[in-house]
Amino acid sequence: MAGTACCVHAQSSGAQIEGAKIPLKKLEGTDTLIIYRSGDTTIMKSVSVADMRINPHTATMFAAIVPGLGQIYNRKYWKLPFVYGGIAALVYSIDFNNWHYKFYRRGYRDLVSQDPNNRFYETVFEKKLSTNLDISNFIGDGQYAKWFKAQLENKMNKYRRYRDLSFFGMIGMYVVQLVDACVDAHFHDFDVSEDLAFQWSPLIMQDNNGPLIGATVSISF
Repeated sequence: MAGTACCVHAQSSGAQIEGAKIPLKKLEGTDTLIIYRSGDTTIMKSVSVADMRINPHTATMFAAIVPGLGQIYNRKYWKLPFVYGGIAALVYSIDFNNWHYKFYRRGYRDLVSQDPNNRFYETVFEKKLSTNLDISNFIGDGQYAKWFKAQLENKMNKYRRYRDLSFFGMIGMYVVQLVDACVDAHFHDFDVSEDLAFQWSPLIMQDNNGPLIGATVSISF
């Protein structure tokens, strides 16, 4: 409605501002009560200075620059714990899975290369396997050598997959908070008053093959 002309009566800080065909945009930032007419209908709406300045483009831009800033701009502070809590959880997941991926990758690489100067698989064996058997049973021609190699490879692939999924989750979280800020700003002035009503009632109709059962739905606003 900003920029349109109509009959306006506005009140601000005790001062009375009256006029015909005053552009509503000129009243932004000063008025808390706007009364305007459209034909024979008179509409009164109370608008705060802060509410009149909510802009979807600005909210989206803020959310794109800094996650959560769009929610702050929209004054939906209760959403911030979900935004930053989700980001913190995903950052932890990325770090946790990436550490384990590198840990098992190094052990698997040294086991496959059989370089006597690089035997990190012994560290993996000591820290991750609880057994009384000697490590010689798990390397070279040992009884469990193939099993140990397969375990290192599986662990490496598993943590790499979880790390990558966490990265995708971070991207998803960024997009969700961006869309939320944009949509929230668009619906900031959406009418949810008591004038909106949804009603339904059962309906029975007669047909050549017998009665048909259905429902009628009416929406008033």
